[in-house]
Amino acid sequence: MEYRRLGRTDLRVSAICLGTMTYGQQNTEAEGFEQMDYALEQGINFFDTAELYSIPPMAETQGSTERCIGNWFKARGNRDKVILATKVVGRSQMKWFREDGGPSRLTRAQMNEAIGKSLKRLQTDYIDLYQLHWPERPAPFGSIPNRFRPDEWKPASDETPIAEIVEILDGFVKEGKVRHIGLSNESPWGTMRFLFESETKGRARVQSVQNAYNLLNRSWETGMAEVSLREDVSLLAYSPLAQGFLSGKYLDGNKPAGARFTLFNRGQRYELPHTDVAIRDYLAAAKDFGLDPTQMANAFVTSRPFVTSNIIGATSMAQLKLAVTSKDIVLPPDLLTRLDDIHQARGNPAP
Repeated sequence: MEYRRLGRTDLRVSAICLGTMTYGQQNTEAEGFEQMDYALEQGINFFDTAELYSIPPMAETQGSTERCIGNWFKARGNRDKVILATKVVGRSQMKWFREDGGPSRLTRAQMNEAIGKSLKRLQTDYIDLYQLHWPERPAPFGSIPNRFRPDEWKPASDETPIAEIVEILDGFVKEGKVRHIGLSNESPWGTMRFLFESETKGRARVQSVQNAYNLLNRSWETGMAEVSLREDVSLLAYSPLAQGFLSGKYLDGNKPAGARFTLFNRGQRYELPHTDVAIRDYLAAAKDFGLDPTQMANAFVTSRPFVTSNIIGATSMAQLKLAVTSKDIVLPPDLLTRLDDIHQARGNPAP
């Protein structure tokens, strides 16, 4: 396993990160334990979770993934073997996260409540990387309906200023609850604003951004890649298989039994015009080079110079083992050229 520096920290995280959002719905706690045991055996020292999980979000299962990980830490006694990342939810109308029953916001009171609950569920006294799951401000962060409604990105009258959010996060670091901070579903403007507030006031610095990045969505390359490389802000790439769409299993409207899209109907981000034709092109490329398409898609993400860790997720051990094998695959130059040619022709059909 290759290990890479997280931002400007002294942490070296595995090039593959274990995503855990299925623990508590699609996966039982026992299955989660099996996945985490295997990941650690394979050299994966970086686990990602969130107070939101498991997916899809609902009051009945909120926090179940963190509880599973916490129980695993207690059972195995190995908290020191894992670099643990979790997230606090951003602005939303979901009302089951906080005791007051109101919509979620990144306010001081809500963030203090959130981190306290996460630490309790995770059965730890510190979090290695604490991330904002999505912005407090109204912003375009991969939500397809908002992609066409820029009027919805106007500043909200009640939004918490970024300067105040940085101050709150810096407080968590000073208290020892958090080692480092990160963002998720963020834009170049948002990332640079957070860096400005940190650096001009001597506060905790953003070390990473967790955004979607895959063959159907290479939008990171058009703005965020420069920020990442020049500012040493690590990309933690989620959805490397485009929620499974890059496997080809959903082509022609297919909905395999037990698949996430079949169970939860949450694939709209990738169920868009022109995605099928792009997926067919990528499947053909994988076949011509003798690769499983999911191995190829994962290996592509991991190989990018601005990717620090590729967040893989699986609901079966077979899927997990196949995903982990991608760490040993070096894509030949001819294949990389082919993938770039497809991207030139098909663009980013599912940003």
